[in-house]
Amino acid sequence: MYPNYFFVSGCFPKNDMEEMVATYRKTRKKKRKSPLAVAWVIIRRVLIFLLVTVLLLVGIAYLTLFKIKNSSEAARNLLITTLMESGQLKFVAKMVCSNKEIEEIVSTNAMKKMEVEQNTSLITVETEDNSEVVTESSEVFDANGIRLEEITGRSFYAKMLIVKDPSQVIVGSTHNGTSWPEYGKELMDLANDAGGVAAINGGLYVSTGNKGGQPLGVVVQNGKITYNNPSGLAGLYIIGMNNDNILIVEEITGKSANEVAAYVEEKGIRDAVAFQDEASDANNHFVPLIINGEPRELGGQGSGANPRTVIGQRADGAMLLLVTDGRGTSGHLGATASDLIAIMQDYNAVNAANLDGGSSSTMVYNGNWEMTSVTFYYQNSSWKLPTAFVVKPKGGN
Repeated sequence: MYPNYFFVSGCFPKNDMEEMVATYRKTRKKKRKSPLAVAWVIIRRVLIFLLVTVLLLVGIAYLTLFKIKNSSEAARNLLITTLMESGQLKFVAKMVCSNKEIEEIVSTNAMKKMEVEQNTSLITVETEDNSEVVTESSEVFDANGIRLEEITGRSFYAKMLIVKDPSQVIVGSTHNGTSWPEYGKELMDLANDAGGVAAINGGLYVSTGNKGGQPLGVVVQNGKITYNNPSGLAGLYIIGMNNDNILIVEEITGKSANEVAAYVEEKGIRDAVAFQDEASDANNHFVPLIINGEPRELGGQGSGANPRTVIGQRADGAMLLLVTDGRGTSGHLGATASDLIAIMQDYNAVNAANLDGGSSSTMVYNGNWEMTSVTFYYQNSSWKLPTAFVVKPKGGN
């Protein structure tokens, strides 16, 4: 390492020089870090970066909300209701508004309860033998009777699947015939497992830790109840298809498991999930949007703006499957209840219901992700889910 002329020139005695070299080599060895130490340094830097990023985002949200609170009542109300629908960002709203203020804002922008019985005679499912049904003549469907459309709103981007034959829409799930696994599956896997060509996310479930294997309320598949535990769930609705291929959106709050089983048999429910219509600090969910062609009465926008998933049906039986983005994706805040009703009215929905939304809102079609999770670490997939509304191929069993 050191040239011999150091020794020859007498700059250093040979013994001292050897000792210096040995000390240098020991120092080099001590400075070398193990792979574990290097990995920890990288992890620590990433964690610091994420922490700083989160603090900056929260700080920006706080300052923005504080400014809006003192300038625009409409913008304030929209942001507060949006944040209160999020499982992770409620605390930001509470940083600038008192609980009383939040309660007033949420109640002002809420919906009136829909206490109307569905009239299933308003739906006449189109069949090859039924020449009386008037169809949308300008529509072009693919080989499986599906049409995909894009929708752009003031604060969201969305896609709509129009399925001509409602009998193709079923509930796919992770249920293995006897039990529900601890972990759910991504939407693409649920669609593939059910032999589907398209799908949207389904009903209420336990999302803690993104395990996604546990549904809530009730699940019906091919006329068989695969999950039945409605107790303790306020504002519970069943949403799905009956044996006549008509979309059913009806409240089952207060029913026992035995009563739900009797209801499913009496109504001829073949495939369904459950969702809640409840506005509280813990939950801010809603279900009915349009029943018998009549839109739900809203206060303000009816809700905050968030990613949404909606299922609906036209008079000719065609199914409407809608998914919107939101929560900052592509700069979009999301869709409100008012937005959803307007869209479903534009597409001539007779009945329409809101499903699970937020980070769960996803859509697949022909092997492609059309709408993916808004959570940044699941942007090319979806959260793990226990259920989905799956569209089977035309003529599929």
